[in-house]
Amino acid sequence: MEQLVLDLTNPGTRENALLELSKKREAFPELAPFLWHSFGTIVALLQEIISIYPLLAPPSLTAHASNRVCNALALLQCVASHHDTRSLFLQAHVPLFLYPFLNTTSKTRPFEYLRLTSLGVIGALVKVDDTEVINFLLSTEIIPLCLRTMEMGSELSKTVATFIVQKILQDSVGLNYICATAERFFAVSAVLCTMVGTSFQEQPSLRLLKHIIRCYLRLSDNGRAREALRQCLPAHLTQQDFHLCLKDDIQTRQWLAQLLTNVGLTSHDPMFPPENMQPTPLHT
Repeated sequence: MEQLVLDLTNPGTRENALLELSKKREAFPELAPFLWHSFGTIVALLQEIISIYPLLAPPSLTAHASNRVCNALALLQCVASHHDTRSLFLQAHVPLFLYPFLNTTSKTRPFEYLRLTSLGVIGALVKVDDTEVINFLLSTEIIPLCLRTMEMGSELSKTVATFIVQKILQDSVGLNYICATAERFFAVSAVLCTMVGTSFQEQPSLRLLKHIIRCYLRLSDNGRAREALRQCLPAHLTQQDFHLCLKDDIQTRQWLAQLLTNVGLTSHDPMFPPENMQPTPLHT
């Protein structure tokens, strides 16, 4: 491992080192501190990221270039995930280098792979409930970037982006931020509503629907948002067909029934009639 990390700083050996380390990173639990504290290593990874900025607009990213930079992003995800390096990662504002990738609109596979891997780094940050992470992401305008992906990304990218928004909402700072203005609230709720509608034009993704419902449920914890949701909650959520597509996911059905109860709408799920509903903790 040590030699591969050293090879990252040599332009001639970097590509192979990126590939080998990204494939073997799970086998080295302490890879993140080693990457962070090794001289020149993070700079080398950032050089890989910056080098493809010119390929973003006009879109000319090749599969080879995308794979190479995604290997660098996979190593940064290790750093973002590790408890000893997460805070240092934020203090250095490293996530900002990924934001141009989330701001792209091309739906070709190289761009989609780049978006998904970048989202994976942000997702690694929010997996641990940490208000420092939420404050950083909100201060750097991550919400509009996630909403863009939720609108136009692949199913998998939409799922990861929605998960990030869900984790931001679960923190009281994030919930208060999104509900502080009507513009922010309706920007989020409009994209969630569109995704619900789109899911019924195609084969519904249960994992994506689960994250959407949890976002709505958390929004309903805010008084002003709860009032607004009475008017703008998608009609699909109250229909029996929707409950049937969740028939094997009892937890998500319970969250949906609790959401409808919170906003004063009727659940058509016989398992969870409104009169039998009890408040359900979101952090489960």
